[in-house]
Amino acid sequence: MTIWTVERLGRHGDGIATGPDGTRAFAARVLPGETIEGRAEGDRIPAPKIVTASPERVRAPCPHYGSCGGCALMHGSDGFVSAWKSGLVTSALAAHGITAQIAGIATSSPRSRRRAVMSGRRTRKGALLGFHGRASDQIVDVTECHVLRPAILAALPVLREMVAAGASRGGEISLTVTETRTGLDVAATGGKPLDPALSERLTALMRDADLARLDWDGTPFTRRAPLLKIGRGRVTPPPGAFLQATAEGEAALLGVVREAVKGAQRIVDLFAGCGTFTLPLAAEAEIHAVEGLAPPLGALDAAWRNAPDLQRVTTETRDLSSRPLLQDELSGFDAAVIDPPRNGAAAQAEHLAASTLDRIAWVSCDPVSFARDAATMIAAGWQIGPVYVVDQFRWSPHVETVTSFTRA
Repeated sequence: MTIWTVERLGRHGDGIATGPDGTRAFAARVLPGETIEGRAEGDRIPAPKIVTASPERVRAPCPHYGSCGGCALMHGSDGFVSAWKSGLVTSALAAHGITAQIAGIATSSPRSRRRAVMSGRRTRKGALLGFHGRASDQIVDVTECHVLRPAILAALPVLREMVAAGASRGGEISLTVTETRTGLDVAATGGKPLDPALSERLTALMRDADLARLDWDGTPFTRRAPLLKIGRGRVTPPPGAFLQATAEGEAALLGVVREAVKGAQRIVDLFAGCGTFTLPLAAEAEIHAVEGLAPPLGALDAAWRNAPDLQRVTTETRDLSSRPLLQDELSGFDAAVIDPPRNGAAAQAEHLAASTLDRIAWVSCDPVSFARDAATMIAAGWQIGPVYVVDQFRWSPHVETVTSFTRA
């Protein structure tokens, strides 16, 4: 067996270890400074044994941690994980020659995840429901979880019965589970075609779990409308719709966004979704919400029309990756909010950089694409503000940021 020294963690949370001959390999669930023993297979050490532990190492509280791929950093202290995530942002910016103040990190509490995408598979004895193992297509059957909200965790036995009833033999089913104010909202994809017997069984299981709604591959079973409170609006999201993972994380992002666009009278909200920022900001300003998918905008518009005392909100369905808002289209606004997907907003960034806007609130879920887009803004003369790190995906390698850009 070879003895390796862990130099650092890569951006996905795996340790980068160096052997005595200078060979490098990846190892999961290790920490910088540790020495480990193991045999490399290709570029990985699949079963590292800790020889010398880091003082930042802690005992993972979850019994599934050894096999479940949902969490990658539960073996590190909270202080270590926070510093590492902040460092990912600093390093990504530095790669583009950008120096920015990291203004702190907001980490969501354990058991606060209100939305999760779970995988299920039928077995001879019933069903598996949980998350894939790390770098594996095997499903780890989850009976306990330290990230999910208690209401989701309590529903897992009944959701597992749904998988047993509705998954095709040998096939995998995906369940997007969201906690709303009126109960759980579940969107299932990959299940068997509906027939009268399956419909009856799913309806009974919905009652057992007290679900608000179940969408089965596009066919809805609704007992009551699932409702989310966003600003003054009450939103019924489309099945499986994107939602900030935790209420704490959403509040942290919104606080910085509010401050960044404070005083603006007309704001364009790019990649608006169901209105995470549109509806709260509409209390003070007119908002034009732009999103690539029509159903989230329909939900946003309905919520706005039924909410009290909001400014005018208009919506536009538009794929901003292939057809970004152009410089002249942005000229009618005082400020912009942008919350792009993981691959960022390269095309839109160019037009924002060339626009006559005064300020922009920029939310990102990937430090690398954010740094690339920030470099576009800075090269055009914009000044980056303090960068706030938001950790909604506790114990995972995912990192979100929010900042402002103003004219230099």
